[in-house]
Amino acid sequence: MAEIEAKVLVVGGGPGGYVCAIRAGQLGLDVVLVEQGGPDGGLGGTCLNVGCIPSKAIIHAADAYERAVEQATSAPFGLRVERPTIDFARTVDWKDGIVGRLTSGVSALLKRHRVKIVQGHATMVDGKSCRVETDTGPQIVRAEHVVLATGSMPAALPTLPFGGRVISSTEALSLSAVPERMVVVGAGYIGLELGTAFAKLGAKVTVIEAEDRILPVYDAELVRPVSRRLQALGVEVLTGTRVVGLSDSGDAVQIERQGAAARSLAADRILVATGRRARVAGFGLERLDLTMSGAFVAIDERCATSMRNVWAIGDLTGEPMLAHRAMAQGVVVAEQIAGQRRVFDSAVIPAVCFTDPEIVTVGHSPEAARKAGHEVHTGTFPFQANGRAMTLRAEDGFVRVAARADNHLVLGIAAVGAGVSELAGAFGLALEMGARLEDIGGTIHAHPTLGEALHEASLRALGEALHI
Repeated sequence: MAEIEAKVLVVGGGPGGYVCAIRAGQLGLDVVLVEQGGPDGGLGGTCLNVGCIPSKAIIHAADAYERAVEQATSAPFGLRVERPTIDFARTVDWKDGIVGRLTSGVSALLKRHRVKIVQGHATMVDGKSCRVETDTGPQIVRAEHVVLATGSMPAALPTLPFGGRVISSTEALSLSAVPERMVVVGAGYIGLELGTAFAKLGAKVTVIEAEDRILPVYDAELVRPVSRRLQALGVEVLTGTRVVGLSDSGDAVQIERQGAAARSLAADRILVATGRRARVAGFGLERLDLTMSGAFVAIDERCATSMRNVWAIGDLTGEPMLAHRAMAQGVVVAEQIAGQRRVFDSAVIPAVCFTDPEIVTVGHSPEAARKAGHEVHTGTFPFQANGRAMTLRAEDGFVRVAARADNHLVLGIAAVGAGVSELAGAFGLALEMGARLEDIGGTIHAHPTLGEALHEASLRALGEALHI
């Protein structure tokens, strides 16, 4: 049996794993990266192959098609389109082309930084080694440091197991045609992002949510514009609703809603989007003496586990399950292995929901800041008063800033509106650098841009708003 020795073994080639491997290679460390591939993706992991990137491609295509359909019946600024159609199979091919370019880029970056890639299924032997089943036979990889980056997978419902018409987001992104009727189970960001896209593409979409409102992790003020848009798109939203299972014929979802009679919803596709769970099985985790935190691997502020020189990053370690969190953790771990003193500060992690309109949050909401014991000043600036939003025909939304009342230190920034995901970097930088309201208010923002709403919201919190 072939054996490989290295300074660092990274198990999993998703955003956390490949970034950790690249950074370790940059620092001159000898690195082996093991990636299994399969239906949930290869290098780049779920995010690049069947998650973040392909979903945004489908969302963009759906937006373009919906605008074309609108312009076929009206000409709000003089542009008219005749009889638009969409070949969804070609849309999927275009999406796959983007994914292919990016995965090839990840492979090239790893090779440039002298990372050895071993393709195959890894099973941990102990805290220093793993066995990899490759196409050419088994290999043993031994290393001084092990970084676990195995990611997550869609969470199934016992009443709706995957198969047939019941699909996860992975299958939804590779459908050969737009279904006529789609039921989406789960009104979190995955369900609403994809449900909105398919509604724009022409599907009759019904969303089922067990909680009493959609996007329950976001505060109600941010969610209202999304709710209005879903209604305008004709999406039926059933909150406080429980899924019982499939009908006997398998072509309908049976649901129960408090205070209403049980009913069935006919569906060509049933997208289960009730969250994701850490990938803790199937790679020998039980052979390691690791402390767990519920269903996740427990780590400290350095991303170290309870075993010496065994590290864990990304979705395996819990919420928030975000690619950029995993990437940041990967860098922190690589630099520590190289001898640098680093910790992972999770206080400022932007969260983006690519619904229509988009939502972005960084730091505390006003309510959370108050619960933490702060007296808070808030400032909100609506896009209805923003010139750039008007020219984009995207006036529904706002930017909101929350800051301490005593010293004006910014505690949180949030926005809902078209394209606000691109403001996430500015929001995060403000909190990371310890900005005060006066810092943002005193920064010249380009005109006309959506970013001016951040400037105006900060001024408004100071009682100095200029354009409202």
